[in-house]
Amino acid sequence: MKLQRKNRRALALGALAVSGALALTACGSDDTSGGTGGDGGNSSASAQAGNIDCADAKGQLQASGSSAQKNAIDAWVKNYTAACKDVQINYRPDGSGAGITAFLQGQTAFAGSDSALKPEEIADSKKICTDGQAIDLPMVGGPIAIGYNVPGVDELVLDAATISEIFDSKITNWNDEKIAKLNPDAKLPDLKIQAFHRSDESGTTDNFTKYLKAAAPKAWPYEPGKSWEAKGGQSAQGSSGVAQQVKQTEGAISYFELSYAKDIKTVDVKTEASEPVKATIENATAAIGAAKVVGTGKDLALELDYTPEAEGAYPLVLVTYEIACDKGNKADTLPATKSFLNYMASEDGQGLLADAGYAPMPEEIITKVRENISSLS
Repeated sequence: MKLQRKNRRALALGALAVSGALALTACGSDDTSGGTGGDGGNSSASAQAGNIDCADAKGQLQASGSSAQKNAIDAWVKNYTAACKDVQINYRPDGSGAGITAFLQGQTAFAGSDSALKPEEIADSKKICTDGQAIDLPMVGGPIAIGYNVPGVDELVLDAATISEIFDSKITNWNDEKIAKLNPDAKLPDLKIQAFHRSDESGTTDNFTKYLKAAAPKAWPYEPGKSWEAKGGQSAQGSSGVAQQVKQTEGAISYFELSYAKDIKTVDVKTEASEPVKATIENATAAIGAAKVVGTGKDLALELDYTPEAEGAYPLVLVTYEIACDKGNKADTLPATKSFLNYMASEDGQGLLADAGYAPMPEEIITKVRENISSLS
């Protein structure tokens, strides 16, 4: 019965992702850019502008953090600023760790993080959130794709143990027998593996290593976290940095949010299900649908299932949170913060996500997010 409930929920969420999607040209990104713009079609912006409540929003809104959500932020900012011309939004995609640090130092109005706040970070937030604290608002979901560049190999299946050994420099060549056993029909070349990980503190790294630890604890001896712990390999800054390395380097493999996998082949992940699972929005939604809210009060931190057994449930997923003060926000930025976050969480805002390579939040979760945004003070 539990599995049936998960499958019904996943199908409902998949339908939401498809039916709610609006036409959007996904924006290219550069994780080292200082501000956030976007170059998608103007028709999307004009269609959305009439539905955005600008309220008393004005001035500059500084935010930073997760690079995984940057393509979604680009689309949201373009539509929002078309409607609210008195607001300028600068989102710096310098990684979840840097975003949380900047927020806790009072430098930004909100932060984006692919990991929920730790208890000590919530405690620290009380210094800047007068009479309140920081809360996690889940806003964006999606699969973490494992992209690879192996000439002549158009389909590749890997399991958690093999992925672990590749990223821990235990498997170093693409024709290794463990990879060959999972891919009996592939012509694997005698080519050195070039594994790339994030150089910055990253929520994507945190979720990726949580998956490895949960699904292959014997093969992955390291504790999960935002900082890369395994030995060897190469590194690059941000999601777009590692994705670019995969594009230009033969033999490369790395992990990044699906929206960065344009023109990059991605791994099908072998789970406990009968068939390997592709990195798609629908398959990620099936896994996110099983998440549980574990935060207390207005905090909506989620517990993800990294070892789903359901058919078509992609195990490598992340949820990006917007982190804001529940109380004690700065008076000059509060109207813009609430107005912009309200748009992101709205039906229109969530409707943009699927075409940009992301999964919208389940209805029962995003309803709570909207309620908590409206009560920010």
